[in-house]
Amino acid sequence: MVPKNKRTVKKRVVLTDPRAIRALAHPARQRIIDELYSGKVLTATECAELAGLTPSATSYHLRALSRWGIIERADTSADGRERPWRAPAQSLVISSQSTGAGRLASTAMMRANVNRVVDQFEEMSDDDPWDDLSLLSRTRLWLTKTEAEELGRELTGLIDRYRRARTATSHPADTRQVATLLAVVPLGKPSAES
Repeated sequence: MVPKNKRTVKKRVVLTDPRAIRALAHPARQRIIDELYSGKVLTATECAELAGLTPSATSYHLRALSRWGIIERADTSADGRERPWRAPAQSLVISSQSTGAGRLASTAMMRANVNRVVDQFEEMSDDDPWDDLSLLSRTRLWLTKTEAEELGRELTGLIDRYRRARTATSHPADTRQVATLLAVVPLGKPSAES
């Protein structure tokens, strides 16, 4: 039995609707999502500071993300004036659709994510002692459809293993946030046997 004040957090929010995926493409929304999915609980004012927007513009973005189940309201703050926002799950997964609209939405969202990782790399100071840990690996593999599915599951499982029970508010003292970006993209046309 779950204690009354302890909520059960879903493992993943999976988005398949192109309109929901498109809702993620805005850079301000990406910044907010990054923080909320790291385990933080933030007010609209705090989100506005992160995103570099006014609180009213940020409230619009928060409501849009909430409509798609990407974020949700948290318990009322201590002073009761502002209700904070949180992630409803540990991770957010985009399931790319083969429809034209789904593909466009997924592409816009992926581009925003790639740009954010590049920005994070550029923001790292030259004397950062962790700089040598920065890594980008791009590889082309010849895989069957089953192998590609297995690769995706294994990579996601590996990330999940390192994410377990570590959030912005609960992690070992000697840790530091590390951004990861994982993409598996089939190239060319499928073989006749596929």
